[in-house]
Amino acid sequence: MTKKVAVVTGANKGIGLAIVKGLCKAGYTGDIILTARSEKLGQEAVQQVKAEGHQNVLFHRLDLCDQSTAEELRKFLEDNYGGLDVLINNAGMAYRDSATEPFGEQAEVTMQTNYWGTLAVCKALLPILKPKARVVNVSSFVSKMALDKCSPELQAKFRNPDITEEELGGLIRDFVQAGQKGDHQAKGWPNSAYGTSKIGVTVLSRIQARVLSQTRASDGILLNACCPGWVRTDMSNDKAPKSPEEGAETPVYLALLPDRATGPHGQLVWDKEVQKW
Repeated sequence: MTKKVAVVTGANKGIGLAIVKGLCKAGYTGDIILTARSEKLGQEAVQQVKAEGHQNVLFHRLDLCDQSTAEELRKFLEDNYGGLDVLINNAGMAYRDSATEPFGEQAEVTMQTNYWGTLAVCKALLPILKPKARVVNVSSFVSKMALDKCSPELQAKFRNPDITEEELGGLIRDFVQAGQKGDHQAKGWPNSAYGTSKIGVTVLSRIQARVLSQTRASDGILLNACCPGWVRTDMSNDKAPKSPEEGAETPVYLALLPDRATGPHGQLVWDKEVQKW
């Protein structure tokens, strides 16, 4: 029997590192692959976790904006583990409120990482999911806030249970183009590149779960989006109410749903509870 393996993206600090530690403390029996863009920072994070007594953590480089790194990770997982048991797509970015870059630039860069980068990792790794695998796409409560600020027409499109990946990608491109022209709000979009990118992650998760149910119904794979909450990290600020460890609780919970579980699946989960989308 091949050894189990979990992958956590963007895991050299913040919520990602707390997720790795949370899996360790929960007694995950397989290897945990801590990924990051920087090999130096990733290796340092691995040594930090090992110093705390957890020896089943390894580093592998992964850059959401470099598809070749996702393909290299896929080959590594196939060669060493015969596939993948747990995928937690945590990596992402956000501009601070004080950012001076034009909104159109913020929209393009944010989408490239948070939406298109997450999608690229999924395209590489979802095909090698083992039966009973668990996938967690880290979204945000800001996705729901941003959705509520969309026009009724856009809300209906994002809530459509039959929306396709191609249609979602088209909407993401429309947002970036409108942001670059400066008329995104006039066209019914919220004034938040991060929030809209997380709409994309939440809706993508719903699509992916639906496809898995259609194509691999007997394999018992569960895929969800989650909100870790407002967490004190470099990407947020020190006024946030949650620690990284508290933010990791829901992602770890979803990653370790028991084999017999039939849900949640295709949901947005906050504080271990399914939220209405």
